[in-house]
Amino acid sequence: MMETVTVRTSNEQAFNIQVSGLVQGVGFRPKVWQLAQRFDLRGHVSNNGNGVQILVAGEEDNLRHFIHDLTHNPPPLAKITEIFTMAISLSEIPGGTFVIAGSNKSAVLTGIVPDAAPCPECVKEILDPFARRYRYPFTNCTHCGPRLTIQEGIPYDRSSTTLKEFSLCEACLKEYHDPQDRRFHAQPIACHACGPKVWLERIDGKPLAVHSDMKLDEADAVCSLFRKGHILAIKGLGGFQLACDATQEETVRRLRALKQREGKPLALMARDLEAIRRYCVVGEREAELLQSAAAPIVILKRHPEMTLAPGVAPGMSTYGCMLPNSPLHHLILRCMTHPIVLTSGNHAGEPQWIDNDQANVHLKDIAEFVVLHDRGIAQRIDDSVVKVMDQVPRVLRRSRGYAPSPIWLPSGFEHSPAILAMGGELKNTFCLLKDGQALLSHHIGDLEDSLTYADYQRALSHYQRLFEHSPDSIAVDLHPEYLSSKLGRAQANGSHLPILEIQHHHAHFAACLVENGVRLTTEPVLGVILDGLGYGEDGTIWGGEFLLADYGGFTRLGSFKPVPMLGGTQAIKEPWRNTYAHVMAEMGWAEFAMNYSDLPLFDLFERKPRMMLDRMLSHGINSPLASSCGRLFDAAAAAMGICTEQVLHEGQAAMEMEALVDDETIRHEDESLAYPFSIPRLKSSGMPYVEPLGMWQALLGDLILHTPVPVMAARFHKGLANVICSMVTQCSHPPDGHGRHHTVVLSGGVFQNQVLFELVKHKLEAEEFTVLSHKQVPMNDGGIALGQAAIAAARSLPETNKVRSTCV
Repeated sequence: MMETVTVRTSNEQAFNIQVSGLVQGVGFRPKVWQLAQRFDLRGHVSNNGNGVQILVAGEEDNLRHFIHDLTHNPPPLAKITEIFTMAISLSEIPGGTFVIAGSNKSAVLTGIVPDAAPCPECVKEILDPFARRYRYPFTNCTHCGPRLTIQEGIPYDRSSTTLKEFSLCEACLKEYHDPQDRRFHAQPIACHACGPKVWLERIDGKPLAVHSDMKLDEADAVCSLFRKGHILAIKGLGGFQLACDATQEETVRRLRALKQREGKPLALMARDLEAIRRYCVVGEREAELLQSAAAPIVILKRHPEMTLAPGVAPGMSTYGCMLPNSPLHHLILRCMTHPIVLTSGNHAGEPQWIDNDQANVHLKDIAEFVVLHDRGIAQRIDDSVVKVMDQVPRVLRRSRGYAPSPIWLPSGFEHSPAILAMGGELKNTFCLLKDGQALLSHHIGDLEDSLTYADYQRALSHYQRLFEHSPDSIAVDLHPEYLSSKLGRAQANGSHLPILEIQHHHAHFAACLVENGVRLTTEPVLGVILDGLGYGEDGTIWGGEFLLADYGGFTRLGSFKPVPMLGGTQAIKEPWRNTYAHVMAEMGWAEFAMNYSDLPLFDLFERKPRMMLDRMLSHGINSPLASSCGRLFDAAAAAMGICTEQVLHEGQAAMEMEALVDDETIRHEDESLAYPFSIPRLKSSGMPYVEPLGMWQALLGDLILHTPVPVMAARFHKGLANVICSMVTQCSHPPDGHGRHHTVVLSGGVFQNQVLFELVKHKLEAEEFTVLSHKQVPMNDGGIALGQAAIAAARSLPETNKVRSTCV
């Protein structure tokens, strides 16, 4: 028998290559193996806690081509953040082949890939009658499928997922071990023979009657049930969903009533782009988003002549649409020519349910049928929401498809300590920071609900376990009553860790800096932060702030006029309270009655307990001052007759006013008709503020003239944009008169208003300001945990330019 001899040339080299980033569970090791075969290399590749490690040897030119192709043509879902290459001895790589080795256990620094919608190849398979996985609802490969929602640990191997109980059949094993197959080392793969199963039940437990129109399987049966007007619960990627036919108004109304979700728009899912285009305007960027691996809900302008059930999005000019994000959804929607409503499987305010038994108990008063399966969900996760504004996609809710992709902090943060940032109270997310990398969690929700708060605690523990994160300090919002802040303080006290309190609007500001790659040592820049409310450093409520800031601190240069929130938090729920408080602050009752007694608004105020309200205002009883842009929107909307008595969800009045804005007025009406604001100075501190007296006089005058509400809404937006830009210009000149600040940050939930955002951004850019805004991180409170983490890190690093934190 002849002995095999490996011939090695003198120009051979060997390297230890460490690849970091999102490189596990995306077919990275198979890609490495295939390149090694092409370039005749030997060695092995394995997963470890840092990502992927490659020990490789071969001809110098082949190694160069190997590294080039790996860097520039990675697998579709991979995101490489760093490749570290170190020359090693050839003797460390014996043998003449290249193999895929098992995972190594080390400290976890790698990222977890977000869940990905089915790739075109997998969709083709489930619709091909001759394919082995025809109509199999859990079809996936290395280019798509579940990730975070099934992952229980790192490294990413099948044994660390909720599929560990499903042993692969012979056919799947063959694919798994075949380097030429796209399922080579794909951890979640399965098929009809060996994988999870889906089934349909009546949620009340009674036998399911099979009708002749239920042709093939559960997916076809579901389609038939939609047509008959039934509400179904469906176990999706990250939890249960409630679904019904979006064209049947009675069914949509019933779903809203049973779910206790009044007013707030419901999300839609359609089988393909054409089904969406029948009802919505879909531009090029929106189409790319809808068809992307993230498959988010995309906010789209709707066609006025083609409408779905009115109850889908009452008071709105848009629909939130998405395409199927799992094979199961593809199969269900195959025969549906129009969209379905697809909303989270819960009662309003609760987290969606993820367990079969939980769903049967908690959703039985809403759904009549339930689609179940036996693949476990390791992490509950909602759909992401994206909107194209100023021609750029902007994430409004960062969840499925985006989280938990790591966010690398800019230059200067490389040696930041381990920090846990707890986030806010509404739209909560939290953030783990270590070694310059931030892991912003998926959307948790509003912590006021006890079940959501419990889910927040579970998710926090899950992330810390997955990423082996042990904080050196904890960052919380300055507000003393936020549940997230209370939990952070309790954890810090229990672990004897430093607690860092971060002002709410400074956190918004810093999150935008991080996303735009602003270095740690950059000089301070201007910021306009507009939202509903945040706790100020002076103990009052802020919400319309003009700052000069960096990561280390801030100076408050200006604000909106502080006006009482009549009734405290009740003013958020009943917009008329804000209108009354503003009118009393601007002109008082006598002047209002003398000039505007013919208005329906006067009659409304007359029906209210004015004596008690005036006493509350004059004595400051449950009426805290708030410089809130969000409450100004509520006040103006209520005066126009929009959600005057109450709102059914956060931001409803402002959203409906934006939806009514007349585009012709925005584009072509004379600027002199925009509602006027002024910028005087506060007597107590000399700080400039936005004074709305002129706006109120113009708005009330338009009410007397019976000006159409869409025109009034447009004039309000134009006037507000004008005064914001005027304030920025005023704040851009330093007190010493030398130089000018040229960069402006726009952040806060109010800037989700597309009309206002685009007006302000374009005006500032026309005045030669550089505008920094959000794209991948929400501008609302879903992004403040990132800002908290960055500020906390900056405070711990000696390189920081620490602007003195002041409010005047």
